[in-house]
Amino acid sequence: MRDKLIFVAGLATGYVLGSRAGRARYEQIKKNWLKVWETDAVQQKVELVEDFAKTRASELPKALFAGVKKVSSGIGGNGTPGQKLDATIAKTKDAVDDVVEKVKPESSAPGSSSSATL
Repeated sequence: MRDKLIFVAGLATGYVLGSRAGRARYEQIKKNWLKVWETDAVQQKVELVEDFAKTRASELPKALFAGVKKVSSGIGGNGTPGQKLDATIAKTKDAVDDVVEKVKPESSAPGSSSSATL
């Protein structure tokens, strides 16, 4: 209950302070944000993310599913709880590496000359 009261108090404080700043301040913040958003550097990164999403995002669900299967097999194994934990941690690390490898942009693959990163 205490956490809810703190949250509501924070929400009310933010509302009051935001109201005092007024519409003019909101418009000023919005205008400055749009200036930043429309810069070439930001738009290049946006295009990079869009290209990644178009080419690699479809592979992500399959890679995640394979990772979950790998991790869950470590949980159900035989041994002491400590051994199960160790096996699960190792399989989780392997699964993460597999997912990263499957969705890694081709430009950052080993041996490529491009240095584009997200």
